[in-house]
Formats: sequence, C-alpha cells, structure tokens
Amino acid sequence: MDLRDLLRSVRMAGSAQGRRAVGAAWRRERIDARDLPRRGPERARVPGLAEGAESMPGGGTVRFARSVLRVRVAVGGAVFCGWDGAEPEPSYALGSAIRRGGHRTESAGSCPQADTRAVLEPDKDGWRVVSERVTVLVSRHGAVEIRTPGGLLLRRELPPRWWEAAGPERAGGARWVQRSETPADARVYGLGGRAAGPRLPAGTYRLWNTDPGGSFVPGGDPPSITMPVQFVVADAGCHLVFHDSTWDGRVVLRDGEEGAGSGHDRLGGCELRMDGGPLRYWVITGPPTRVLAGWTALTGRPALPPRWALGHHHSRWGFGTQQEVRRIAAAYREHGLPLSAVHLDIDHLDGHRVFTADPERFPDLPGLSRELASHGVRLVSVVDPAVKAEPGHEVYDSGTAAGAFVRDARGREVRGEVWPGEAVFPDFTDPRVRAWWGRLYEERLARGFTGFWHDMNEPASFVAFGDGTLPRSARHALEGRGGDHREAHNVYGLTMARAGYEGLRELRPDQRPFLFSRSGWAGMQRYGGTWSGDMATGWEGLRASLALVLGLGLCGVPYSGPGVGGFTGTPSPELYLRWFQLGAYLPLFRTHSATGSGRREPWEFGPEVLEHARAALAERERLLPYLETLAHIARGTGAPYVRPLWWSAPRDRALRECGDAFVLGDALLVAPVLEPGAVSRSVRLPRGLWYDTATGGAHRGPGQVVLDAPLDRLPVLARAGSVLPVAGAGGAVELEVWAPRAGRGGGGVVFTGDPEGWGTPRMERFVTRWVDGEVVVEGEGGGPPGYACRVRGSAS
Repeated sequence: MDLRDLLRSVRMAGSAQGRRAVGAAWRRERIDARDLPRRGPERARVPGLAEGAESMPGGGTVRFARSVLRVRVAVGGAVFCGWDGAEPEPSYALGSAIRRGGHRTESAGSCPQADTRAVLEPDKDGWRVVSERVTVLVSRHGAVEIRTPGGLLLRRELPPRWWEAAGPERAGGARWVQRSETPADARVYGLGGRAAGPRLPAGTYRLWNTDPGGSFVPGGDPPSITMPVQFVVADAGCHLVFHDSTWDGRVVLRDGEEGAGSGHDRLGGCELRMDGGPLRYWVITGPPTRVLAGWTALTGRPALPPRWALGHHHSRWGFGTQQEVRRIAAAYREHGLPLSAVHLDIDHLDGHRVFTADPERFPDLPGLSRELASHGVRLVSVVDPAVKAEPGHEVYDSGTAAGAFVRDARGREVRGEVWPGEAVFPDFTDPRVRAWWGRLYEERLARGFTGFWHDMNEPASFVAFGDGTLPRSARHALEGRGGDHREAHNVYGLTMARAGYEGLRELRPDQRPFLFSRSGWAGMQRYGGTWSGDMATGWEGLRASLALVLGLGLCGVPYSGPGVGGFTGTPSPELYLRWFQLGAYLPLFRTHSATGSGRREPWEFGPEVLEHARAALAERERLLPYLETLAHIARGTGAPYVRPLWWSAPRDRALRECGDAFVLGDALLVAPVLEPGAVSRSVRLPRGLWYDTATGGAHRGPGQVVLDAPLDRLPVLARAGSVLPVAGAGGAVELEVWAPRAGRGGGGVVFTGDPEGWGTPRMERFVTRWVDGEVVVEGEGGGPPGYACRVRGSAS
C-alpha cells in the first residue's frame, strides 16, 4: 500500500461504507498473502536453435532446443502460432465450448479448418509456409515473420522469452514476453476501447479490466474492457494480431521512424508481457473488411440487436420512483421527442439487491412496462453480478445451494463490498453457474423488462486501497480445468454476458436478446455490445467517447456508444448538445448520468438546445433503416457501423492520423464538433466526391476542407453514388440516392426483416448510373427498385 492508498483509506474510514471498504481491502490482502503462490527464484528460457521440423496440414511444428512451435494456416488465411504445445482451443475468445441444446449457437466462433494446400517447407534461413493470402517464415532462432504474398513484411515476432519457477512449477505456468516489429509507417489501433485512441500513441497499456472507481477520466488506463487485440495499418497492408491469454499483461507500443534519403528505417513494434497463460497468437491479414470478417468468423459474429435498440435510450441513476419514470416518458412525448427505451439503474432495486424491485418506489413494474410499451418504449434493467450475502435473500440462498459463488483456496466464500453491502460473486466460468444465473432473468422478464445492461462486472469490489476486484487467489472453475482469479478476471464480464444471453435464449427463444456489458473480452460481440463506461463529463470525455467506439469496432465489437453528457458533473448546454448530436450517429444512442450529477433530458438545457436536440432525434429516426442495414452487415461480416476514415483507403497516411471524424457505413461521413465554441471545423476527406447533406455542396477528396458546423447540426457528408435506406413519410422505407460522378455508377444494399425475432432477413441490392443526363436506380437484374427514390446532389 502506497501513501495515496493510505490517505484514501483514512478518508474512507469516516463513513460506514468507507469502513467496510477498508475492511474489504485488508481482507483481500490477507487472502492473497495466504493463498497466492509466492514468486521464488526463476529461470529464464528462450527457444534456442532449431533442431528439426515436421510438416502437417496447414503448416507444421518446428522443434527448438528448449521449445516447440506450432504454425497453422487456416482456410481463409488466418495464421495460428503456439509455443510449448499451446493449441487454439480451448479458448474463451473462440467460444469453443459454447453449446446450446447440443448445438453450437448461431453466434459462436470456431477454430477454422487448416488450409491443406499450405505446408511447412525448408527455406534458406529456416522454414516457410506459403498460402494464397499470407506467407509465414520461421527462423532457426524462433523468429516468426508474417508477410504478404508479395513478400512485404507485416509483422515480425521475435523469439519469446519465458521466466519459469526454478523450483516446483508455479500455477498458471511461466511469465513470458513477446517482442515484435512492424513497418516504420505502421499505426496501431484497438487493445479494446482506449481513450487515447483511436490511433494508439507510443506508450504502455495494461491488459486488466478495471472499474473506473466513480468515472473514467480520459487518459486513464486501464479501462473496463481490455483486449490483447491490435489492428495494425501500414502501407504494406493491414493485419490484426490477437495474443490469446486472459492473464494480466502490459503492452508497450513503439512508433517507427522512416529513414531520410538513403537512411535505414527504424521499425515500429511492441513488447507484450504476460503474467501467465499460454503463448499463442492469431494473425489475420488483408484489407480491413477481410480482417474483421476473419476475426469475427474466428471469435463469433456480432449479435443482432432488436430494431428498437437502434433508437434513442434514456437512462439515469436516480429516477427514484416509477412515477418519475412516467413523468419523463410523458415529457418526451409532450416535447415531440422520439424515445425507444428507458433504463433503470440500481435505485429501482430493493436495497440494491440484484433481481429484486423496491416494493414502495417501484410497486408495479409490469404495469409501468405495459404503459410504456403502449407508447413504443421498452424497459431496460441494470444487472450487477454481486449478490448480497444475506440469508433469506432468494438469489443468495439459491446460489448457495447451487455452489455458485467464488471461493478461496480453503473453500470459503469470497466476499467483497459493493452497492448492496457485503456481497458474493457468481463463478461464471462454471457451466452449472451460468445455467443457474441465466434462469434468474425470468424474474426480470416477468416484471416487464425487455433489455439488460450488465454493470460492475470487471468484477468490481469497493476497496480503500489496492486493486478494486476479487483476490487474485480466488478460485474459479474455468470450465472444469480449475484456476484462480489471475486467469479468470479478464473473462468475468464475458462469461457473465454469456450466462445472460444463453439464459434469455432459453426463456424467450423467439426473441433476440438485447444485452450490453460494461466489461468484456475478445469475443464479447457474440452476446451483445457495450458502452463507453462511466465517462467523466467534459470536452475530453466527449473526444474519448468517439475514440472508444472506433477502437472497440476494430476489435470486433460494433454495437457501442457513450453515455451522452458524461456520467459525473453537469455539462454545459453546448457540451450536452454536441455530445447528443454525436450520439445520434452512433450505434448505441443513450443518455446517462450518475445520481446528483444533473439531469440529461434535452429540455433541461433550454429551448435552443431542445430545438436542436429534436432535430438530431428526427435525423436518427430518419436513418433507422440505414442503421438496421448496418446491423445486419455487421452480423454477417463483422464490419463495424462506425468506421475510421481510412477504412476504404488504409494506405492514406493522413487519414490514419484522423480520429475526430468517422464514416457511418460506406455512405456517410460524420464530423462531430469536439471543441467548445466551434462553428466550423476542418475535415480530411477520403478519395472521391462527397456532398454536404445540409447544403448539397460538393467536395472532392482526398484533401482537407473546412465545413460549417452551426450549433444546430454537425457536418455530415454523403459519398457520391451512395444508395441508403431512410424512413420517409409515415415511416415507410425510401431510398436516398446521392448522384454518382459523371460517367460513374454507384449502389447500396438494404436489409429488412424480423424486427425482434430470428427470421431470415431480406437483402436487396441497388445500383445507380447515368442515363441520358438523369440518375437511374435499378434493383438486381435491372428491374425497378420497388421503393420511392429521392435523388440528391449533382454530377461533378
């Protein structure tokens, strides 16, 4: 405990909850001091020189003096490398153990089949595996190079180093470090959602999901979602690398530097240090669309949200009573503001106990749900993992009977301090516990809830000092393998999401679950989405919100968004409006705030803000068919709704540095206002012709333009030739067509289908072209489009 921890513990000891937090911190320290294996003398190990190799389907194994490397190229080009006998499965990221009714769920990832055409063969400096999409070179010292079919270097993984116990084997295996090199011009994105992004600057990033402890301050690290996933973009090509270990780790990124004139390049790269787990990794190469398609084929396609979840959500910690919820929903209608969902936080629970309701302040949740549903509004419930350790509390009693809670090495329940007081934590790495937890959602459904947000699931435990989570020595089932919290911590939120998702599939098999989670890990998109966590209010928080959404999308999690207005503090009217306008173009559009942090309803910020917020909501409603189409595209291909500007032009170095704008699908470029007082802003355009959707003015990229950004709107540009579905009069789907360049064509797709169930969607393709000086829109086969069309823009 350092001096800051000591001072904080003294301050917290002044309140009852603070005293309990001090006790919880000391209890965690004592448990770990007693049960955590102590680090003794260690012996360093490197692979040594190669001694031989054996070819196998898709690659083979290379035997070194002190290790063995398995290289496997899969159909589609994904490369797997595993040291010391590490295999692709079992893996929480791949969802390899996910079954439902004896069958793999629709969204589960899978280990792809080996490409039998690729074999390990001798090379001048070692061995190589050549496939259609990637070449892998293995040196005699254990370096692994990933190159394009044309021979350009994408990534070089240097020989790893392990630190092993000199005495008896330490639980969890050895610590290890893997250093890598990338081209000098490479830029790195991902590692989950990072406020410093989307392009991650050189520095150190921790891989340990962490409760922000009140609110997430931009620049703080680590956040609630960390992933050992890097999306790397360079002139040579793009690749994603995923080091599949759930243990605590640190990534140190280093920027490269290109040599001037005939000087040599200084390569970029990273150093990854992990406290344990297997040393295994996947590399997926190609253009961004192929990379994300391969990644989500491996880890699971994103869950498809119900249509209503693409509308506007209103949330607040502190509604207080169901009468207040009714008042807020009625005020939305009175002000002519569309609303899709209201989220209830922990204040609606009975003493903050999960799966309960306060009988006095929320006596008739089913009635409230029916009333809201009559106006098209759904109820969404918070669900925390911590269960109040109280005999007589139904959830605690049933969990105790099921042996559901995490225990220490002596078999005693591990207890922490959370909102309901002293609490225990389900072990979601146990299939029996996931099944028990999934059945508990029946209580929520019976009360009228149709959606769920998982909170506090890093997991968080209030402590006065140290790490605000469970003891690292706490025991977990880990699918029957057994282990401790050092290995289970980062997948706690992921496995909780799995428990909720699979439980809802069983309870409501005809409806798509709607679930999003504050914490998670690689593969979490199989079960739903996330939000940017409890972001601090301020312009820095607004900028960080966009960085988090972009970074998560490049890690395979397309459905996310911020809490509009920030979690703590009261935003100025301008800040609130600019945040609201940005949220209107993000997948999850949700206002949220902490108790005592001021209201987040648009009318609370004055008539001007209300008018402009109404316009933003109207545009959101108009774009719902387009957002639904993007949701289906994400489901089928892994492509995020919100994409970086370089998505279609990864070799444009200037675009790689742009993190203050994005493309929504292929059709729209959105340039949010991220600075106070700004009424115009510069935007870097990708190649092509772009129309200002407000003025109709045309701009040609690549290049920099300055666009008006009055308080009533954000700059939004449409790509020439785009066809996007929008809601017309009465809500009917229409096609908004932006004229292609003279002599060119364009097109788009539209998905329609079951708004909440599992019916197969209908996909329609459209093309545009010039005929006798007019823009013509055709469906597949050259037939009429079947929708009303509105052509905008003019040839240039």
